[in-house]
Amino acid sequence: MEFIAGRKITALTPLALNELEGPPLADQLFRAYLKQILIDGFFHADPHPGNIMLASDGRLAILDLGMTGRVGPDLQENLLALLLAVADGRSDDAADVAIKLGRRREGFAETEFRERVERLVLDNRNTTISQMSVGRIVFDISRVSGTYGLRLPNETTMISKALLNLDQIVTTLDPDFEPAAVVRREAGILLRDRLQHSLGLTGLTAGVLEAKKFTERLPGRLARVLDVLGGNELRVKVDAVDEKLLIEGMQKIANRIALGLVLGSLIIGAALLMQVQTKFKLFDYPGLAIILFLAAAIASIVLIVDILAYDENGRARVRGSDVEERK
Repeated sequence: MEFIAGRKITALTPLALNELEGPPLADQLFRAYLKQILIDGFFHADPHPGNIMLASDGRLAILDLGMTGRVGPDLQENLLALLLAVADGRSDDAADVAIKLGRRREGFAETEFRERVERLVLDNRNTTISQMSVGRIVFDISRVSGTYGLRLPNETTMISKALLNLDQIVTTLDPDFEPAAVVRREAGILLRDRLQHSLGLTGLTAGVLEAKKFTERLPGRLARVLDVLGGNELRVKVDAVDEKLLIEGMQKIANRIALGLVLGSLIIGAALLMQVQTKFKLFDYPGLAIILFLAAAIASIVLIVDILAYDENGRARVRGSDVEERK
C-alpha cells in the first residue's frame, strides 16, 4: 500500500520513451513474469499498460494486485514445455503439451485441434513482436481448445491473458522485442531454478517421507511375491489370438461361400430347365427343375440353421469367457 512516485507507461510521450533504455526494461519485465509464473507460482495477473509505472528512479513498478493467480508445480512444468515449443516453432510438441494439460471432452476432435495448433505456431515462427507474440499464441491455443473439445485448466486462460497484456507493454518499451528469443535464452535458467525450488527443504522432506513409506512396505511386498513363487501360484495373463479358433472361423467362412455358390448354381440351372419340356413332371412342372429347386431350398434352410447355431455358440463362449475373467 506504499506510495510510488512515477508515471504510467501509457502516459509517457514519444520523446520520454526515446530517452529511456527501453530494451533492458522490457527484457527485465518479461523475465520477471516468467519467474513469477514458472518458478514462484504466484503472479500479477493484470499487467495492462495502466498498471505498469515507470518509477522516479528509472525502475518499473507493478501496481494493482487485485487480480493474482497461482500455478501448481505440474502446471508450471507443462507451461514451460509449452512456451519452449511455441518459441521454437515445434507445433507437434505444443499440441502434445496442450492435450496433456487439458481434459478431453466427449467428441474431442484431436486431428483438427492438432492442425489448428500447427497453423498457429508455424504461421508465426521466427517473427518479431510487431507481428506475433508468445502470449497471443498461448491465448489462441487456449481459445481453440474449447472449440475442439479440450478443456484446459482455468489458470491457463489467466496466464495467457497476462502474457497477452504484457506484450503491449514490452512493445511500448521496445518495438523490436522478441519474447520467443527470451524464452529460449532463459530456458536453462528457468530449468535450473525449478530444480533448486523442487529440491528445497520441503521437497527433500517429502522425498524422505516417501522413501520411508516405500522401505517400510518393501519387506511385506517381497514376502507376498516369494510366497506366490514358492507355491507355484504365479500366473501370467497374455491376450493373444487363438490361432485354432481363427483357422476354424476362416474355414467356416470359406465353406459358406462355396455352399452359396453351389446354391446359386442350382437355382440358375433349375430356372433354365423350367424352359425344357419333358415327360417327367412334378406338380405339372419339369421334374428335374423342381428337384433342383427343392435341393436348393433344403440346402438354404440347413445353411441358415447352421449360421444361427454357430453364432449362438459364439455368443455363449464370449459370455463364458467374460464370467471366467470376472472370477
